[in-house]
Amino acid sequence: MDILVIKFIIIFGAIFLCLGMISACSFSERACKDLYAKAAGESFDLVIVPGAPFRDSSWSRVIKGRIYWAKFLFDQGIARNIMFSGSAVYTPYTEALVMAMYAEAIGIPKEHIFTEIRAEHSTENVFYSYQKARSFGFSKIAIASDPFQTKMLRSFTFNKVSQDIWLIPFVVHTLKAMQPAMENPSIDFGEAFVPGFRSIVKRESFMKRIKGTFGKNIDRNAYSDAEIQAR
Repeated sequence: MDILVIKFIIIFGAIFLCLGMISACSFSERACKDLYAKAAGESFDLVIVPGAPFRDSSWSRVIKGRIYWAKFLFDQGIARNIMFSGSAVYTPYTEALVMAMYAEAIGIPKEHIFTEIRAEHSTENVFYSYQKARSFGFSKIAIASDPFQTKMLRSFTFNKVSQDIWLIPFVVHTLKAMQPAMENPSIDFGEAFVPGFRSIVKRESFMKRIKGTFGKNIDRNAYSDAEIQAR
C-alpha cells in the first residue's frame, strides 16, 4: 500500500476517533431535550451555572450561552435563583462576578443572583456551589451548562456530591431560536478584576491541576456549618 494512503488512513482514523470521543463525552441534542422536558415540570430553589474565563473585555460564546440558558430557565419558572460559580483562574477576572453582572444586565433580577468565587475547576464549581446553596437553605438544586460540561460532571456530581442534583444541559435548538433577541450589554468588568492576579498555570504544577480537574483539591470544609459559624 502506498505510504501516502497509509498516512491518509491514519490521520482520518485519528480524526474520527477524536470526534467519537468528543461525542461520547457530550449529551446529544435528544438527551438534552429529554432532560429539559423532565425539569420543565419542576421548580428548583437554585440552579448552579459553572463559570468560564473572561477574556478580551467581552463575553465568549460559552459564557453567553450559559447565561442565556440560565435566564431561559428563570423566565420559565424552572429556576427560582441562579448561582454563578468561578474564581479568577486563567484571567484576572473573577468568573462568577462577571457572569452575575451580565446576568443582571440581560434581565435576571439581582436579588435572585448568587455567586460562589472559590472554585477553580468544574468539579469545584459543583461541590462548592452545592455546599453554599445548602448553607443558604436551598434544597432542590440543579446544574445548568453546555451539553459537554454537564455530561463530564455527571459522574462526579452523583458520586461525590449528591444524587439529588438535577442536570439541565442547554438545548442548542432553543438557544439558536433565542439568538435574534440576545443582547450584548456592556458591564463594568473592572469590578471583577483581581489585583496581583497569578494564573493557575503559574501557581500550580500540571499534576496538581489534573488532580483539581478530578476533584482532588477540594476543601471539604468550605461553606460548612463550622466555617460559617467561625466568620
